Amino acid sequence: MPLNLFQKSIAMLMRRQTNILSAAFIIMATVIFSQILGLVRQRLLVSIFGASDTLGVYLASTKLPDFFFQLLIAGALSSAFIPVFSDYLAKEKKEEAYAFSSSLLFFGLIAFSFCALFLFLFPEFFSRIIAPGFDSEHIALMGSLMRIVIFGELLFIVGSFLSTVLQSYNHFFVPGIAAAMYNLGIIIGIVILSPFVGIYAAAYGVILGALIFCLAQIPMIKKVDYRFYSTLSWRNEGVQEVFRLMWPRTLSIGVFQLGTIAIVALISLLASPGRNYVIFDYAQTLAFAPVVLFGQTIAQAAFPVLSAERKRLLEFKATFLASFTQMLYLVLPVSALFLVLRIPFVRLVFGAAQFDWEATVLTGKTLAFFSVAIFAQALIYLVSRGFYALHDTKTPLVVGIFTTGLTIILGFLFVLGLNFGVESIALAHSISGVVSLVALLILLGKKTGGFERNALFYPTVKIFTASVFTGFALYIPIKLLDQLVIDTTRTIGLLLITGISSFVGLSLYLFLTWLFNVKEAATYILIFKRIGNWREILEQREETIEGTHQINP
Repeated sequence: MPLNLFQKSIAMLMRRQTNILSAAFIIMATVIFSQILGLVRQRLLVSIFGASDTLGVYLASTKLPDFFFQLLIAGALSSAFIPVFSDYLAKEKKEEAYAFSSSLLFFGLIAFSFCALFLFLFPEFFSRIIAPGFDSEHIALMGSLMRIVIFGELLFIVGSFLSTVLQSYNHFFVPGIAAAMYNLGIIIGIVILSPFVGIYAAAYGVILGALIFCLAQIPMIKKVDYRFYSTLSWRNEGVQEVFRLMWPRTLSIGVFQLGTIAIVALISLLASPGRNYVIFDYAQTLAFAPVVLFGQTIAQAAFPVLSAERKRLLEFKATFLASFTQMLYLVLPVSALFLVLRIPFVRLVFGAAQFDWEATVLTGKTLAFFSVAIFAQALIYLVSRGFYALHDTKTPLVVGIFTTGLTIILGFLFVLGLNFGVESIALAHSISGVVSLVALLILLGKKTGGFERNALFYPTVKIFTASVFTGFALYIPIKLLDQLVIDTTRTIGLLLITGISSFVGLSLYLFLTWLFNVKEAATYILIFKRIGNWREILEQREETIEGTHQINP
C-alpha cells in the first residue's frame, strides 16, 4: 500500500501539470528541497573552512560570473522565452519553435562566452574592481576560483534553457529537482575534493552541479520530443521577439545585480573582509529562504490569473488582495521566528567547530536586521507581478533603480560614515525593501483605482498585531528555559527549546488570527484538516494553468 501510494504520487509529480494549485505545490516542494540542500552545502563549507577570509573569497568569486549570467541569460529566459516558445506550440509550429529556441541558446552561449573570456584572461583586474579591499593574496585566489566557476556557469546556461523548455510544456517537477541537484553536485565536490584541493573543491563542485543540472533534465526533454537544431539566425522572428521583450526585465535584473556587486565592494572595505562577507552571505541565505519559498511560489501561482484579469480590474484587485493577504499571513510569523530565534537558528543550521561564537552572534545580529523586512521582500514578488500582469514593466524598474540606489547610499553611510559593522548593510537592505514595497503598493493602487480599506488595511493590521504578540510568545520560553531548564550548549537541547518556543508562538498566532477573524486562518485550518486528501485536492481544483507559460522567477 505505501509503495503504491508512492508510485502514484511520483506519477502525478512527473506528469504535465494542468492547474495552478498543483503547479504551485510542486514549485514549493522542489524549492524546499533545493533550499535544504543549499543549507547543507553552506553548513559543509563553514564546517571545513569556518567563517574565514578564504571562504569569503570563494563566495565573492561567484558574483561576477553570476552577474553576466543574470544580465545576459536570465532576463531573456524569465520574461520572454517561455511566452514566445509557447505561442509557437499553441500554433502547432513545433519545428519553428525548435529552430528559434536553438538559435537563442547559441546566441546566449556566444554572448556569455564573450564576456567570460575577459573574466578568464583578466580575473585579477575584475576582482580588484568588485573587491577593492581584498589584499593581493586574496585577489589572486579570487581570480583563480573565478576562472573555474565560469565553466560551471556555461553548463548552467544550458540547464536553465532546458528548464524553461520543460516549463513551457507545463512540467515543473523535473526542472525543480534538477535545480536542487545543482546543490547536490557542489556538496559532492566539496566532500570528495576538499581534502586534496581545499577551497577549489567548491568551485569544481559548481561544474559538477551544473553538469548534473543538465543531465537530469535530458530524459524529460526527450519525452516531450524536443529537438535541437544546429542553426544560428539573427533574423529569426522568434529571436527578435525575445530580444524585444527581454530588455525591461534585463534592465531590472542588471540594476539588482549592480547593487549586489556594490555590496561586495562595500564589505571588502571592512576589516577581515572575507570573514564579514561569509557572515553577510550566510545571514542573507537564511533570511531569503522564506522569501523565495512563499514570495516566489505564491507570486508565480497568482501571475497567470492576474494576467487573465487585467482588463477586469475588480476581479484583478480581488485576486491580488487575496494573494497579498495569504502571503502576508504566512510570511509575517516567519519574520518573528527569525527575529527572536536568530541565534538558535544560526547555531542549528551553521553551527560547527569552525564557526566560532563571535561569528554566530554577528550572523544572528545580521539576520535580525534582515528579518524585519522579510515580509516586504516576499511581497515585492507579488506586487511586481501585478504590474507585469498589467503590461507595465517600467514602474517596477524605476522603483528598483531608486531603492537599489538607496541601499547603496545607506550602506556607504553606515559603514564609511558612521563606522558601523556588516550588520548595518543588512539594515540598509531592509529599509530599502520596505520603501520599495510601500512605493510599489501605492503606485499599483493608483493604477487600478485604489484598494478598499476593508480588503487591505484591516487584514494587514490584524496580521501585524498577531505577529507582534507571537514575537513575545516566542521570546518568553527562550528566556525561561534557556540554561535554567534546558542545556542549550548541546544540539538536542537547542532543538528542544527551539521547537517548544516555535510551537508556543505559532499556536498563539493561529489562535489570535482566528480570534481576529482573519479569513486566512480558517482557510489553513481547513487545509490541515484535509491534508490526508492532498492529491485529490490538488487534482480537483478548477483553476486551469492557462497562462502559466509566463510564470518564472
